[in-house]
Amino acid sequence: MEKVAIIMAGGSGNRFWPLSRVQKPKQLLNFDENGLTLLEEAILRAAELMPLENIFIITNQYLQNSIKELLKNIPEENIIAEPLKRNTAPCLALSSAIISARFEKKNVKAEEILVSVLTADQRIFPIKSFIKTVEPILRFIEFNPVLATIGIQPERAETGYGYIEVAEEFDYTSTNVQIKPLKSFHEKPNVDKANEFFVSNKFLWNSGMFFWRLDVFNSKMQNYYPIIGDKIPILKEILAKNPTENDLTKNSEILSIYSAFPDISIDYALMEKAKKVVVAKATFSWEDLGTYDTLPRIFPVDENQNYVRGNNSLIEINNSIIINNTSPEKDLLLTALGFSDIVLVATDDAIMLCPKNRVQEVKRIVERLNVEGKSKWL
Repeated sequence: MEKVAIIMAGGSGNRFWPLSRVQKPKQLLNFDENGLTLLEEAILRAAELMPLENIFIITNQYLQNSIKELLKNIPEENIIAEPLKRNTAPCLALSSAIISARFEKKNVKAEEILVSVLTADQRIFPIKSFIKTVEPILRFIEFNPVLATIGIQPERAETGYGYIEVAEEFDYTSTNVQIKPLKSFHEKPNVDKANEFFVSNKFLWNSGMFFWRLDVFNSKMQNYYPIIGDKIPILKEILAKNPTENDLTKNSEILSIYSAFPDISIDYALMEKAKKVVVAKATFSWEDLGTYDTLPRIFPVDENQNYVRGNNSLIEINNSIIINNTSPEKDLLLTALGFSDIVLVATDDAIMLCPKNRVQEVKRIVERLNVEGKSKWL
C-alpha cells in the first residue's frame, strides 16, 4: 500500500493579523523559538508516516513560490496551486484526482492508496504519540471501507471548536488508541452546550484530520455529493495529460470545472452525511492555532502569565499577549503599563490592540481594511 498525505495550506489566518498577511498567512509563521513554521512542523509529522515524495501541499498561486522556497525537501511538482479559492470539499476532490493521475503512471490503483488529510495550522506533540495514533487508523482503513477522523479529548468547555459525538464512551484512563463509530458532528457550541459536552465522555473536539483509502473516498463523494464527486474521474483524465502540472490556475479545463463547484467544506459535503465513519481518540497533545489566545496555552509564559515575544518593556501587565515582531533594523521598543487581558501586536507597518476575550473578532479588522481599500496592509 502507498501512504500519501494531503496538507491544505492555502488559508489566510485573518485572526492573526497583523502577523498574518496575504503573502504570509499563519501556516508560514513560527510562534516558537525552534524557528520552524507551522507548515514545516506538519511536514515533519507527515514524513514519519510516508516518504517526502508522497506529501502533497495544496495552496494558492500567491503562496506557491513562498512555500517552494520554504520546503526545499518537497518535490516542486507536489506543491500545487489550486485553480481558485474554494472550500475543503472541492480541494480534496481535486487532490484525489491529482493523486490518482500521478500514481496511475506507477501502476498503483486507488484501492492501494491510503490518504491522510493533515493540517498546517495546529500544534501537535509529541510526534511519537501522533504516529502512535495514526498508524492504527491507517491499518484500519486499509481493510475497512470507512472514512476516519481523529477526535481530541476536551481540556475545557471550548466554544471555538466543533465537536464529534460517539455512541459509546471512550475510556479516558487508557493510553491505547481507541477507534469507535461516529454518531454525529456538532458545530461550535454556545457556553452551556460546551459545558455539557465537556463533562461527557462521548464528545471530542473535531481535529479536522481525515483518513481514507482513495477508492473509498471517491465512491462516497459520488454517492453523497455527486455535484463534486462525479467530476473526480473527469479531473483525473484531464490531469493524466500532464500529471506533474502544479499551477492549476492556468489549466482552463480544470478551471472551468472547478469554478462551478459550490463553496462547501468536506464536513458538510461528506463527513456528516456518510455512513461508516469512525473516530480515533488522540493519544497526543493538540491545540488549534486559530486565534491569539491559543498561544499562552501552548508556549511558555512569564511570571505574570504573559506570552511575550520581541523587544518589550512591560510594567504591571498580566494575562496578556505582547508581540513585537518589528525587524531588527527598526530597533523599535514596545512598552505597556497597567493592563490585563489584552493582545498587543506590533509589526513594521501596523499595530493591533484588542481585549483578549475578543480575539475571535480580529478578522473584522481585516474586513474593514478591505472595505476601506487599505490593501497595502493586508
